[in-house]
Amino acid sequence: MILAANTLESSRAIWYAMRASGVVSLVLLTGVMLLGIATVERWRPQNRPRFVTPALHRSIGLLAVTFAALHVVTAVADSYAHVGLIAVVVPFAAAWKPFWVGLGTVSLDLAAALVLTSLARGRLGPRLWRGVHWLAYLAWALAVAHALGTGSDVGTPWLAAVTGACLAAVLGAAAWRLLQPAGGKRLEPHEGTA
Repeated sequence: MILAANTLESSRAIWYAMRASGVVSLVLLTGVMLLGIATVERWRPQNRPRFVTPALHRSIGLLAVTFAALHVVTAVADSYAHVGLIAVVVPFAAAWKPFWVGLGTVSLDLAAALVLTSLARGRLGPRLWRGVHWLAYLAWALAVAHALGTGSDVGTPWLAAVTGACLAAVLGAAAWRLLQPAGGKRLEPHEGTA
């Protein structure tokens, strides 16, 4: 009887950790997107050095990757989610909601490409690095779709509010970026770290 209660509590803790880490990942990824756009446009907080925005972008990106990893580990560990190790790297291979979990897998794969190219950006040309980083928009959109299509919180007012705020923030920042006058000097991958 005690063993069953402990197993139930452990399972419930994993379930809560999976849900929480997924939502935190989405919020952090949204912050990474906003800071990435701000970095490219050379925006910075008033009276702050230029390196603040790119440094925050990298730091929050690492934190987002950490929470995404926790989300994936807890999803694999959760017996209800039915997400096996294969489904973590192979899109649409999950037993439960394969399409929506698959979108999360593709987002994760794209995020891995972004991390790897960021780590190797000194060895990559700016054009290749920038081309890969355009995939951040797709990775983020797939993460949002994954959040809206999976989980027990889909349809709850609080998740709708969080997702809506994330959507509004990124769409607003993307519109701001597109409306910036052409011809300005963009931040290259090797800049902004001094």
